[in-house]
Amino acid sequence: MKRFAKVALSVVLLVLLALTAAIAWYWAPDRQVADLKQRWAQAPSQFVAIDGMLVHLRDQGPRDDPAPIVLLHGTSASLHTWEGWAAVLQDKRRVISLDLPGFGLTGPFPDNDYRISHYSAFLANVLDQLQVPRAVLAGNSFGGQLAWQFALDYPQRVERLVLVDAAGYPRNATSIPIGFRLAQIPALAPLVANLLPRPLIAASVRNVYGDSRKVSEALIDRYYELTLRAGNREALRQRFIQAEAGQGYTRIAALKVPTLILWGGRDELIPAVNAERFKRDIKGSRLVLFDELGHVPQEEDPLRTVAVLMSFLAP
Repeated sequence: MKRFAKVALSVVLLVLLALTAAIAWYWAPDRQVADLKQRWAQAPSQFVAIDGMLVHLRDQGPRDDPAPIVLLHGTSASLHTWEGWAAVLQDKRRVISLDLPGFGLTGPFPDNDYRISHYSAFLANVLDQLQVPRAVLAGNSFGGQLAWQFALDYPQRVERLVLVDAAGYPRNATSIPIGFRLAQIPALAPLVANLLPRPLIAASVRNVYGDSRKVSEALIDRYYELTLRAGNREALRQRFIQAEAGQGYTRIAALKVPTLILWGGRDELIPAVNAERFKRDIKGSRLVLFDELGHVPQEEDPLRTVAVLMSFLAP
């Protein structure tokens, strides 16, 4: 009996030691914007005061564009996901990309309100601040949901709509990044606030690519370090808590704006069946499917995807 007790105690001590080592290894407290700017806010990045935040954005290309292209990223991403598109478009079009509140270097909403209606009102304020009365809106994933929501809320301000693996309908996901799953477990909130295993971020990024071999260490660094921006992890948790259930997607059929739908055929987070629903519900819309790409086709293959966009925007 004594021997069994000693063995049990040894096992407990080993488990505690392993747990302590894991916590020490993956300990990752919040990082301040000042510590992240040098690497992730290179020119032409700027910070603009809007709604009590310093919003990280890039405003590139000719200022006389009557309908600038506004690029909206998805959950846990940043304006960097559009760098490939911006590089091609900026010679002829004004291109605006930004870190939405709760993500990237912008950080959380001061009032902790992460409902889609609040994001839509925020986007209107961004366009007002930048003196953009009318725009082409392009959004990926959550950014796509914001784009079509904004087009419904402010139809007079949207010239054209581009939905890239956009959220909105029930997802019917066949695979969800592990980081998203953990962020939705309330009991893990104290750990998630200060722990962030880099392999977890790596697995999550690879999960949304059609070809995981394209995921570089530098790309993982970007997602990892920007997740550490002070307030972002709690903002993500709040976004999932505040996500509005119901039938909001039934309003999609009311969209009248010319719409391009781009989709990755290997998207397991928002499968391509959702692309067909957008195509069916938005009268006159055009759908282009990239069979070998995943949930972020604009990032995975920017040149092929932006070529379709340019064709759509051509006079």
